[in-house]
Amino acid sequence: MRCLYCHNPDTWDIHNRNNPVGTEMTVDEILTMYDGVKEFCTGGITCTGGEPMMQPAFLTELFEACKARNIHTCLDTSGVTFDPDNTAVFDRLMKSTDLVMLDIKHIDDEEHKKLTGHTNKNILAFAKYLSDIGKTIWLRHVVVPGITYNDEYLHRLGVFLSGIKTVKALDVLKYHDMGKVKYENLGMEYPLGDTPPLNNEQAAHARDVIMQGIKDGLAGR
Repeated sequence: MRCLYCHNPDTWDIHNRNNPVGTEMTVDEILTMYDGVKEFCTGGITCTGGEPMMQPAFLTELFEACKARNIHTCLDTSGVTFDPDNTAVFDRLMKSTDLVMLDIKHIDDEEHKKLTGHTNKNILAFAKYLSDIGKTIWLRHVVVPGITYNDEYLHRLGVFLSGIKTVKALDVLKYHDMGKVKYENLGMEYPLGDTPPLNNEQAAHARDVIMQGIKDGLAGR
């Protein structure tokens, strides 16, 4: 996706071999690195991004190796690659995934397209899929003034979440503009211009509206 508030635009071009944004590693190399710091870890291994499900085969290999060693696995994803008509890849991956941290960028499909360049239909379908298979979800939602800081959208998100049985936590993330400097360094225009960061009071209000939507959704079932 191409989220307007993305603070890692340097990860977008995954085929730029002349300017790689990361280091290629094998599963064994990652687990060796983990072994060197595991005494300081209270959890396990989290795969994030960019979008980790852009590399589903490698991700599955890593998580299966983790589970063979009793290491907790967490997938931090937008769900954008989910295909509800072909779930075989996801079925296998989820067998070795303990927790999914799922970002829902916008509950309204048309507004989601404006914000990210993609529909949200497969993302919402992924949330329902995770619920159906009993996979624990931590839901994350970035609240942006003028975009997602909107009571109607926040309430609709809550109503949707009322039907997702496995959500165990809700993180309302405040929009910040710390990525501006990176855009400047890359010679790119920052899409959100002077949009102000969300403050604590607004974040608390946003969470209250989402929670009310969940209550209303449950009451209507």
